[in-house]
Amino acid sequence: MGLPQPVKQQIINEYQKHETDTGSADLQVAILTERVKQLSQHLENNPKDYACRRGLLKVIGQRKRLLSYILNEDRARYQALIARLGIRG
Repeated sequence: MGLPQPVKQQIINEYQKHETDTGSADLQVAILTERVKQLSQHLENNPKDYACRRGLLKVIGQRKRLLSYILNEDRARYQALIARLGIRG
């Protein structure tokens, strides 16, 4: 269950650093955040979907690792990204 292509393209256009950027850490965190929102909404409607819950935890863990990387590289960039995405970080 991935993101629809138009939604993913919109996120890429909004968070890319340059025209050909499709995989920077900031962009990956933005895509994973949208995926977390989608999976959380699914789990509200289907509370017994344990496979989805496991997938959600894996996505959250991956996002957390990427945020740690960004924090270690540039604290200001990290603060700006979590503020822009509206997550706790």
